[in-house]
Amino acid sequence: MNDTDHEQQSIALLKEISKGQQPALEAFYQLYEPRVYRYALSRLNEPFEAADTLNEVMMEVWKYAERFEGRSKVSTWLLGITHHKVYDRLRKRKRAKLEDDIDDFSNQLTDDNQINIEQVLAGVDDANMVHHCMDKLSDSHREVIHLAFFEDMHYRDIASIAKCPEGTVKTRVYHARQALKNCITKLMVAMEPTA
Repeated sequence: MNDTDHEQQSIALLKEISKGQQPALEAFYQLYEPRVYRYALSRLNEPFEAADTLNEVMMEVWKYAERFEGRSKVSTWLLGITHHKVYDRLRKRKRAKLEDDIDDFSNQLTDDNQINIEQVLAGVDDANMVHHCMDKLSDSHREVIHLAFFEDMHYRDIASIAKCPEGTVKTRVYHARQALKNCITKLMVAMEPTA
């Protein structure tokens, strides 16, 4: 199924859900369960809480499917709901930390000083090393890296989910890439055999 067909199917399911059709919710759940769970788990680092968040998100879809206005993709809208549920959980755990936005700095970034994260990750054989370094990132940096590279989302969609300017997303991705590169480099150097 291509992206257009997937989106049309999702919109049709939301229309049915808004009419109280439970089979439509079940089909919608099957379509988006892996993505919502994966996103929640990447932020919460707790499988039980991620599963609980998934159920809360789908309950929101059941109650408020008619609120989808089509101004974004269904996945962006759904991950936006997930973002809010995750943030509520983080705040309740007193783990949410507000970060300063650095919009002015983001405008100075060019493609020349970007680090190709795909190349860095491709060069790392040990998934535990990547997982370790991802865990070291702040919540907001881990979120943008997850959405950009594991969910393959555009900066504008990430900005919509994170409720921040697109420039802030670019800045966070830049700093997260730098932090990942530094962490992975340190781990690889530490693993090198000494002569």
